[in-house]
Amino acid sequence: MSDEKPTRRDILRPLHLLLIALGCGVFAMVVTLVSTGAFTLRVNTAIANGTYDGLTPLALGLVVGGGAFIVTLLILAMLILAVDPAEVTKTVDRPVLYDPEPEGDAEGDEPGRTAAS
Repeated sequence: MSDEKPTRRDILRPLHLLLIALGCGVFAMVVTLVSTGAFTLRVNTAIANGTYDGLTPLALGLVVGGGAFIVTLLILAMLILAVDPAEVTKTVDRPVLYDPEPEGDAEGDEPGRTAAS
């Protein structure tokens, strides 16, 4: 195993982001199809033949799924822009939410204090 650190492209591959967005879109489409009753048996022959006045459940599912895909892709892209590539590979050896450590030597001297004071 090599000790090379992964690059930002290795960590956040575009194909993975597209697959995540596609999964969200498919999930939204399936939920829409189930909630509109697209998988139920239609008794009315006009509805069974597909003569809807508005969108069919399948068309509505495709619209909702496509919208969810686009929105998820945009949100993921905006979140990636917030990541600093230099921060991805940097290791953090202390709690993240603590205040920054003061500049000083390891013996605990206070910063800005000289030996004469």
